[in-house]
Amino acid sequence: MPARFVPLVQNYYYHVFNRGVNKRLIFKSKYEYNRFLSLLRFYNSLEYPVKFSKFIKLSVDQRKEIWNRLDNEKTHTDILSYCLMPNHFHLLLKQNSENGISKLLGNLQNSYARYFNVKNERIGHLFQGQFKAVKIDSEEQLLHVSRYIHLNPYSSAIVKDLNALQKYEWSSLSEYLDKVLFNLCSKKNIIGNFKNKESYKKF
Repeated sequence: MPARFVPLVQNYYYHVFNRGVNKRLIFKSKYEYNRFLSLLRFYNSLEYPVKFSKFIKLSVDQRKEIWNRLDNEKTHTDILSYCLMPNHFHLLLKQNSENGISKLLGNLQNSYARYFNVKNERIGHLFQGQFKAVKIDSEEQLLHVSRYIHLNPYSSAIVKDLNALQKYEWSSLSEYLDKVLFNLCSKKNIIGNFKNKESYKKF
């Protein structure tokens, strides 16, 4: 992955996103969505003991032990929001370590692309070049980017209504509404701006 022309700054927030090359599908099954989120959780750790390809071959107890350890380690980023769509993804991240976002996204995209290509018997690039990152310059922008990310399945007509949006599996909205499928997010900097979770839901 080529170096970024403009480096990302520690302790700042960024809207990070990328799509499939030629807008192709990058998620075709629930297993692929799950794999991407597992990789996101795994490679966000500053110190993972083995590569993910070796990790998944360990016993259930060994994997559980490593997950517990990683969940208590320092991380490259705080993950505030995410949404996976059939041909693209969105992440709202705070960079905690030097080049943390670039390191996380490098491992995440490379590992997922190898998995996807082997599984689908294809070769070549999966993602449309380097990820994009837009710096968040205000608290208002932070809140609205989180809202934009969570509304993406509805605004893109993947789901038909707001009730279905709350049940969309591949978005962190479920974490914000306490319908937890995954537990990846640091929510306090978003949810702390609202009286309660119902207020965020209405937002």
